[in-house]
Amino acid sequence: MAGSNLIRFADESPIVRGDGIESIRLTPQPLDDQDFVMGITSFPPGTDIRLHSHNCVEQVTLIEGEALVELNGRQMPVRRYDTTQVPAGEPHRFVNDGDSIMRILWVYGSTEVTRTFPDTGETVGQFHHQS
Repeated sequence: MAGSNLIRFADESPIVRGDGIESIRLTPQPLDDQDFVMGITSFPPGTDIRLHSHNCVEQVTLIEGEALVELNGRQMPVRRYDTTQVPAGEPHRFVNDGDSIMRILWVYGSTEVTRTFPDTGETVGQFHHQS
């Protein structure tokens, strides 16, 4: 069984997602019996994540900047510390509608996360390069 660990944000390598969007895993190696993963994704101004759903519950907190979130087919403004809860299989996305970097803290209710795009039906791994 793995022991306690300090994960230093500055030491983690960013995962390039396309359009300048980058993610940092805050659970690079989940502990034994851990049933969630989390991290931070940064969005330059004017960028967004394509409409998608996951195979597990997701919770996201906006920690910097301004955003729009698309939930239940409608877009809503999101401000600092606003948090979404999205059930597995529900399409959603985030858009940076501000003029500065936007950062979200995400938590997935599984260590094996997939992303499905409703426009194509394609399912990919959590950190698939956005097209």
